[in-house]
Amino acid sequence: MTTILVTGGTGTLGRHVVERLRTGAQEVRVLSRHSQPYAVDLRRGGSALDAAVTGVDTIVHCASAPRGGDEEAARHLVTAARRAGVGHLVYISIVGVDQVPFGYYRTKFAVERLIEESGLGWTVLRATQFHDLVLTLLQGLGKAPVMLLPARVKDQPIEVTEVADRLAELARGGPAGRVADMGGPEVRTLESLARSYLESTGRRRAVLKVPLRGAAYRAFRAGGHLAPEHAVGKGTFEEFLAARAERVRAGR
Repeated sequence: MTTILVTGGTGTLGRHVVERLRTGAQEVRVLSRHSQPYAVDLRRGGSALDAAVTGVDTIVHCASAPRGGDEEAARHLVTAARRAGVGHLVYISIVGVDQVPFGYYRTKFAVERLIEESGLGWTVLRATQFHDLVLTLLQGLGKAPVMLLPARVKDQPIEVTEVADRLAELARGGPAGRVADMGGPEVRTLESLARSYLESTGRRRAVLKVPLRGAAYRAFRAGGHLAPEHAVGKGTFEEFLAARAERVRAGR
């Protein structure tokens, strides 16, 4: 039986990947900082990580910390995977990490290169931002009486479960290198996404578009994080908001 380890297996993406893999004929291990029996902080590595990867055929690397430590975590994971003879490492990255000079994107790109040069069989999938991330952003911006949005920036959010479907498919196959990007079904202005969010929550906010400065903003404004030619996602942001509202009403 194939054994697959999912790092970040309790997170926004990882838990959906785990659910899909457990429907197949493979053993699935869940690694996170607090999930027994494979409770591991990848930034520290050590014997607990070695135990988690022993006997593993494929690793799906979903763990990520926007506040830092991803490169160190990836180095520990790659080193442990090589020692254990893991045959395939699947990594989820972000569209535009090689185009947008934004700190977190640079880190994701550095991890891509580390994995490509690891000597392991590897697969890298880049996706656009999840609906969940866009919602979190808008929730934060919506706390003020006036919602301030970066001017002339668009986004292409995608349903996280669709990305999980693709990752599970890739994990069941062999190393494929850099595969085709996954983008959401629509390229949208941030303003249109914000107005959909406000309507779904019944909030009233003035929306003001503010021009920003800097190389990262210019790259986002130029659409370096978009993949209109790979708009393979099906679920829209409005459908995501409606499903979320239904779960809230049902108390789930």
